[in-house]
Amino acid sequence: MSDGEKETPTISISEFFEQASARLGLRVLAGARGMAKRRLTSARIQKLSLALAGFPNYIHAGRVQIVGQSEIRFLGQLTPERRREAIQNLELDRISCVLVTKEQQPPVEFVEAAEAAELPLLQTTLVSSQAIVGVTEFLQGVLAPRTTRHGVLLAAYGLGVLIEGESGIGKSECALDLIMRGHRLIADDVVEVRRTGPEELLGSGPEMLRELMEIRGLGIINVRELLGVAATSDPQPIGLSIRLERWHNAREVERLGIDERTIEILGVRVPHVLLPVSPGRNLSTLIETALRVHLLRVRGHNAARQFAARHDAELLRAGGAGSTIDPPPDEMA
Repeated sequence: MSDGEKETPTISISEFFEQASARLGLRVLAGARGMAKRRLTSARIQKLSLALAGFPNYIHAGRVQIVGQSEIRFLGQLTPERRREAIQNLELDRISCVLVTKEQQPPVEFVEAAEAAELPLLQTTLVSSQAIVGVTEFLQGVLAPRTTRHGVLLAAYGLGVLIEGESGIGKSECALDLIMRGHRLIADDVVEVRRTGPEELLGSGPEMLRELMEIRGLGIINVRELLGVAATSDPQPIGLSIRLERWHNAREVERLGIDERTIEILGVRVPHVLLPVSPGRNLSTLIETALRVHLLRVRGHNAARQFAARHDAELLRAGGAGSTIDPPPDEMA
């Protein structure tokens, strides 16, 4: 996957079973041969009530299908022939897997049909409400929309800070300096980004590159071994994006800082700063300053707007027309 390209994640039933078994108390009742080839694509679950009652068109592919106490009781009231008919009407090839809750035993006809169709039939120790919450939370993490970015991700001042820029511009060297100042490394070179909520992005690094940085002239270093465990961090929500760009290419540099820029990642708008790079500029200090400016703006303090308000007030006292910049409401009072 190329840098910035959105990935549509899926998980096989065998992976779901291996990763969630301890959490959900899972065991396989039938259809083990189909666990590797059948996949989940949605964190949403579905109950098989309507489908068993004769409405199979309501089944959505790619979801965990829940069979709880009400479905087991419904099937138990049917004759064996009616049970087989209801189960065959489910179009078993469209179903990713069936999860029976509360350690209930499904009818033998269901078990036989699942085994014949190689449909994974799983059982959980949890009651339906707990199973729905547990499955949904697990799949939301695994199936969250994701992408990769080429850059460095640091934990600084309580934020995940994504630093990007063309190869060789000095991202890793700058990040190392920031780590020496007390900030923490999350990922270097490859940053994995997942959308964990409508307005939240979680940044992390691949396990293979965990705690490692590549510094030109030094090669690969292990930050934790070099600087201690406090120099690294677990995944963090991304709160700020900073792009380093060579001075002669930085055509849209913000002079006053009145306009607050954002960049879109996986449909989420992230505050964004463009920093020109040239000899003699202390990038570590500039990035720390950009972080502090951002945190002040979050708290409602904007130095550029304060300057504009003072400028307007001065013009008004001198009988001028004033600025065209509208200060925020708290500065108009």
